[in-house]
Amino acid sequence: MENKKVGWLVIGIALAIAIMTVVFNYSMRSVAEFTCTHGSECSMYSAINFQLWLGIAIVMIVFSLGAFIMYSKPEEKTVIKKVKEKKKKLDLSKLDSIEKKAIKMLINENNGMFQSDLMEKLEIGKVKVTRMLDKLEAKGFVIRKRRGMNNIVLLQDTKN
Repeated sequence: MENKKVGWLVIGIALAIAIMTVVFNYSMRSVAEFTCTHGSECSMYSAINFQLWLGIAIVMIVFSLGAFIMYSKPEEKTVIKKVKEKKKKLDLSKLDSIEKKAIKMLINENNGMFQSDLMEKLEIGKVKVTRMLDKLEAKGFVIRKRRGMNNIVLLQDTKN
């Protein structure tokens, strides 16, 4: 809800409390007139006056709170705009044949796959895959992320 609407709502509540305070004060005075035998020196009248001023103070606090809310600056909305990045074209000319084959496999596998699957498909050993991926990472082609006991290899321009 907007601040002005909430402010008006709180001011309306303050007015309702004011009406209840006046009605309560009127009914207490009429009860005191019928039951008090001491006249205006009865202790009930001082209690009624205290309750009246307490009610007025509460009404003033709630009213002030409503006015403050109504005139306070509303919270600004933060808009985050996502900008689509253009994917850069991969220049595979400076890679050797096994590295090119690995990049093409990653592209065919939705830009990523597990390192162990890449090793099996390329039919090379763990050490050779690790060294090849180290080179590709240094050149900015791929990134590796840890997934349990294995790594997932992703093309650099993907956001996975």
